Amino acid sequence: MNTKMTPSKQATPYLVAFASIIIIIAGLKVAAPLLVQLLMALFIAIICMPSIRWMEDHKIPRSLAIVIVLAVILAFVYGVVALVGDSINAFNANKEFYIEQLGSRVKSIVDWVASHGMPIENVNVASAFEKADIMSLVTIVLGGVGNIFSDFFIIFLCVIFILAETTSFPSKFAKAFANAQDKMVHVNHVLSKIRHYLAIKAATSLLTGILASLALVFIGVDYPFLWGMLAFLLNFIPNLGSLLAAVPPVILALIQLGPIGVMWTGISFFAINNLVGNYLEPKLMGKMLGLSAFVVFLSLILWGYIFGAVGMFLSVPLTMMIKIALDTNEKTRWLGILLGPEEEAEEKAPVKS
Repeated sequence: MNTKMTPSKQATPYLVAFASIIIIIAGLKVAAPLLVQLLMALFIAIICMPSIRWMEDHKIPRSLAIVIVLAVILAFVYGVVALVGDSINAFNANKEFYIEQLGSRVKSIVDWVASHGMPIENVNVASAFEKADIMSLVTIVLGGVGNIFSDFFIIFLCVIFILAETTSFPSKFAKAFANAQDKMVHVNHVLSKIRHYLAIKAATSLLTGILASLALVFIGVDYPFLWGMLAFLLNFIPNLGSLLAAVPPVILALIQLGPIGVMWTGISFFAINNLVGNYLEPKLMGKMLGLSAFVVFLSLILWGYIFGAVGMFLSVPLTMMIKIALDTNEKTRWLGILLGPEEEAEEKAPVKS
């Protein structure tokens, strides 16, 4: 009897797996409005847990520790909303001045080009500025961040319930699964890596925002703390976030200070992003990320497609969770290796005698 499988039968499991992935992605896309809120609440709760445990270790009751952490979250959100609102109001109050400044900049560029034998038509700066002002660019760049704050009440309630339930989770997990101890080890491993990643990312993003604000104060660009807040938030988006954060202040530097201001603003953001993103962050994280650069970029596109701007913010933690889950199963470990960096593949490769 011939038990050899035909090529079509060998390919069937892979086709079924591929079709299943497509169905899962479509389902996540449909459920995105609900899942985005739950994911944000989950990751905020994961970030808050170490602070709550630290306060518990210092004899602060758990309920009081949760209240303190939630108060800090509320203060942060209020500060962001107040800062952005005040900056937008101030910008609208000075809009005519910016239009006039931009008009003079454009006129000088047109005159310079014309003096070199390349006459071009003048530009209606006022109408162009009305259609695409700099604060509209900020709104586009922030994207889903505004949605996060608009749904903040629901997210905040979810965080409260998640933090309140964390103490009962181990006992529930033990009763739900037969080999709960082994599974709990994997769960704690996943949570630990995500906590460390988010903690380091938050610290480096905060440093990026502070340095960007100080640089813009020194250069003289308006609303430096707004642009610093923007740099802090967008630094959570890998690869593209730091580039997007530089666009609005560079445009405002052109309007306000001219080519010299653009040059210094660009140099400042380039230096800050290289210092923090290319030197400090990799040094602090080391091999903890466990993802190749291509996978990080691909996850940014995939999760951004599924969950929008929130998916871009959470792309790395979500992909880390999937990779760790794949690594813990013998049948799927090969996929985890493909998602990992080259160094990890070399470590896991068998040594040939």
